[in-house]
Order: sequence, then C-alpha cells, then structure tokens
Amino acid sequence: MSDTAPDFRFRRENRLLTPADFQRVFDQARYRAGSRHFLFLAIENPLAVHRLGLVIPRKRARRAVDRARVKRQLRESFRHRPDILRGLDVVVLLRGGLSDPDPAELRTEVDDLWDKLLAKRTRA
Repeated sequence: MSDTAPDFRFRRENRLLTPADFQRVFDQARYRAGSRHFLFLAIENPLAVHRLGLVIPRKRARRAVDRARVKRQLRESFRHRPDILRGLDVVVLLRGGLSDPDPAELRTEVDDLWDKLLAKRTRA
C-alpha cells in the first residue's frame, strides 16, 4: 500500500465492542436518523476516532447471507466517511425485515441516512 492511499480498513479501534459502549449510545443518543429498514443512533465521543456498532437480529433478516450482506454494506459506507464521522459513536439497528436486499437500494438508503445524521450534527 502506498503512503498516499487512504486507509479504509475497519480496525478494532473503529468498533463498538462492549455492551457498555452500546448502552451509552442507546441511552444518550443525541442524533437519530431513520428509514423503513434502519435506525441510526449517534453520540459524540471524546476519542479522535469514529466507532460503529451493528445490531442486525435474525428476527429481521432470517438468512445469514442477508445479515452478512447488510453488515458488509454498512461497514463499507462507514469506512468511506472517516473525516465527517470523526468523534462519533454510531449504532445502526435493522428495524424492518429484509429478504434478499438489492445492494444498490441498500447502498442508497444507507448513504441517505448518513447524510441525514450528519446534517443533524452540523445543525446542533
């Protein structure tokens, strides 16, 4: 990898790992953005990094391949927004049922939700 190429890896430091991290976001969510399929909750964190937590229950996406596809799309969109998300802890919940999701529609929906979340952050 060259020195000028951006680093889009999803490192451990960019993940919400403990139940306490998730609970803090659920209890103190300052920014929210929702759609038919997703709910994004976010709070400011004192760290210089942005962190993501995913809640993709089997009840909402029955097949493992669908859950994996949704998680992959969410992580991908999160990784490509490092500067604008800096200092945020974000939890993404799958709220509506998904069966055989279209990747293009999923990507559009997720990108729109990131934009909504960031607009709320800049207004605050």
